[in-house]
Amino acid sequence: MAKQLDYHKIREIFTRFHDADPEPKGELEHVNVYTLVVAVALSAQATDAGVNKATRALFQIADTPQKMLDLGEEGLIEHIKTIGLFRQKAKNVIKLSRILVDQYGGEVPNSRAALQSLPGVGRKTANVVLNMWWRYPAQAVDTHIFRVGNRTGICPGKTVDAVERAIEDNIPTDFQLHAHHWLILHGRYHCKARKPMCATCIIRDLCEFEDKNL
Repeated sequence: MAKQLDYHKIREIFTRFHDADPEPKGELEHVNVYTLVVAVALSAQATDAGVNKATRALFQIADTPQKMLDLGEEGLIEHIKTIGLFRQKAKNVIKLSRILVDQYGGEVPNSRAALQSLPGVGRKTANVVLNMWWRYPAQAVDTHIFRVGNRTGICPGKTVDAVERAIEDNIPTDFQLHAHHWLILHGRYHCKARKPMCATCIIRDLCEFEDKNL
């Protein structure tokens, strides 16, 4: 595992991320907080691009929990059948929509515990929603962040939870809001799993990854 970087290096890394992209955005398309919850739940073991392709038409007709219930599970499946695990995901979306209607008046709650109580919504999904919609500095650790965090030494950890804690502990507070988006996008487009693009990486001189692809 890469050794942990010092505070000044981490601040310089995120200063460079900020200068390159001051307001990084998540790539899942949505029209409100409910459709964001659905999109993130559908994105498990699927690409954002694949989810977006499936949900564009769906969210035009089912952008509230009640409209999703009116569409029904089979109707939902017709829209999302190109997404992996679509049958189980359809069941979860219908169940969470029912809970939102019955227990929350059709509104999406803004607490992590309440979000995680919804079918198909884990800690990562809850953190994405809290961050993207309510701009809470929650850290949703996916495979990209896990890889980048350990390769660079920014936020090392043997588990997702450990990496999440390392982000909160190691990254300066003024970069916390956008931290997970910078790390995700860096992992998705630059620090790739098989062929990291080290030669053009903006933090290569600060990164502790020993096997740089230069």
